[in-house]
Amino acid sequence: MKCDNADREPLEKEDVLNNLVAMGVDIDMAKKRQPGVFNRTITNEQDLQMFLLSKGASKEVIANIISRYPRAITRTTESLSKRWDLWRKIMASDLEIVNILERSPESFFRSKNNEELEKNINFLYSVGLTGKCLSRLLTNAPRTFSNSLSLNKQMIKFLHEVCLSLGYSDPTDFVRKIIFKNPFLLIQSTKRVKANIEFLQSTFTLNNKELLVLICGSGAGLLGLSNDYVKRNYENIKEKLFSFGCTEEEVQKFVLSYPVAIFLAEKKFNDKINYLIEEKISISQIIENPRVLDSSINTLKNRIKELVPAGYNLNTSKITVLSWSQKRYKAKLQKTKKTAPGA
Repeated sequence: MKCDNADREPLEKEDVLNNLVAMGVDIDMAKKRQPGVFNRTITNEQDLQMFLLSKGASKEVIANIISRYPRAITRTTESLSKRWDLWRKIMASDLEIVNILERSPESFFRSKNNEELEKNINFLYSVGLTGKCLSRLLTNAPRTFSNSLSLNKQMIKFLHEVCLSLGYSDPTDFVRKIIFKNPFLLIQSTKRVKANIEFLQSTFTLNNKELLVLICGSGAGLLGLSNDYVKRNYENIKEKLFSFGCTEEEVQKFVLSYPVAIFLAEKKFNDKINYLIEEKISISQIIENPRVLDSSINTLKNRIKELVPAGYNLNTSKITVLSWSQKRYKAKLQKTKKTAPGA
């Protein structure tokens, strides 16, 4: 009997391998990511495929999901159905869920604890988050829902404390605003968020009201970054702008009006500034129109290469054109060409 069992187990594993190959799964990728799955005696790859096909996923998408997160084949249809129904309480269609799975399969398949998921959903609704906000969370930061309930409670409690310490009497509104602005916040540590809030308040000498406006608005995205990364990038921004004669006040005005600058890696920020200066755009123009830094350096180069020969004077005209959408930019370029002298 023992011999029969020993003979049968490798055969079952070979069947799994053959099934996955037939489904188009990248076996090398799957083995590299989660090799232990291939030692399981019971897997449900065919049931998983049938389930996802019934929800509108293509065979190619299913193969990609399993390649990236092979543990998905260990989940039962019953567990998947329950989890899917819970997600559908938040998302409007099966296709939206399929799109999330394609992008982040681990967010759906990592846990089979559907009770914890249901508790998380109920808790997030109970603290005032709307269906729209939960949909945004599930789309952008699905790991929020596979957090332990205690972790989510810890972050919400911390945010309530921050809100009250800043003199705002509506913690529910505060949480709703800040999480809508930064849906990744609930998958960060309270220690990291606290350090970044303290950095912003002390560095920019903000009063409570000013800090509240910043972290509920354009500065919300900074709260989840590594504190060392935030400090290092801010120091680089200061050093770079100081080298062009900017004052401390001008640097702070620039960062507060455009906190996204802190997201930019040092080299990327420096290269963009250097290039714009080389093209005779003044540092004061950049500070007044910081969103030009939204564009990649290649976009900046291509647009300047097209605009200047067309007669667009970047010294006297608005440089915001460098960060416009492609459609709006092309319309402006055509208009500039038509109105250029000698056109």
